[in-house]
Amino acid sequence: MATPIPSLPFRDGGSIPQIGLGTWPLDDAEVEKAVVAAAGIGYRHVDTAVKYGNEVGVGRGVAASGLPRDEWFVTTKLDGVYQGQDRAVGGLDASLQRLGLDYVDLLLIHWPLPQRDQFVDTWETFIRLRETGKARAIGVSNFKPAHIDRLIAETGVVPAVNQIQLSPAIPRRMQRAYDGEHGIVTESWSPIGGTGDLLAEPALSRLAEKHGRTPSQIVLRWHIQNGLVAIPKSRNPERMAQNFAVFDFELDADDLAALDSLDEGPDAGVDSDRAGH
Repeated sequence: MATPIPSLPFRDGGSIPQIGLGTWPLDDAEVEKAVVAAAGIGYRHVDTAVKYGNEVGVGRGVAASGLPRDEWFVTTKLDGVYQGQDRAVGGLDASLQRLGLDYVDLLLIHWPLPQRDQFVDTWETFIRLRETGKARAIGVSNFKPAHIDRLIAETGVVPAVNQIQLSPAIPRRMQRAYDGEHGIVTESWSPIGGTGDLLAEPALSRLAEKHGRTPSQIVLRWHIQNGLVAIPKSRNPERMAQNFAVFDFELDADDLAALDSLDEGPDAGVDSDRAGH
């Protein structure tokens, strides 16, 4: 089955589908069913992490989907246990064993944990893992520009992706601008959320009515048109299908401006070093 999902290119080759399936906090049994259902809808991108405790289920879902491995884009993330020189080697091997895969398409450092000051050593290990082919691309999650500046200055290797909490309510404009200047793809976790009830905003209701869409679809379309990758999470096939159906309409300039007005301010969002995601 052909998928209409557009992809964004990586600076060093390869690409990433703009919509994926987020899997936190599903357990193995739930996520296996979700991945199979998502594959039937057309998803080809799934995001997991060691911290989520569901890599086994993701791998089973990928296998049960009946799709060839090369049609899937699989991301996993290594957390603080694997920070420090060479610790990520065993971490990725264990993830691959749980996933039942020979490689992941994208491997991320889950958090910078700057108080430990080990993220540069960890990045050096990630670079070597990419060279082995066990990770096709490498990137970071919840990193700020100062953290990425250090990675680049000390290793010369720019992350392919920075996955951060991002939505119209928490637009991270400075981070997105920085990523864009460095050729880094920005990926949004919690893409339809905020600190309040984003989907109840009157502006979203008006746009949903205007386009004959759901508020969630309007928000996800905002991500697509801003050149972002979004990984909404759901275990509900109907909701998954709604989240997927965002490539056959377009927001105009006034629509985008209305969504941009929903910014909750620079202090919105969570402390990602301690967040479940």
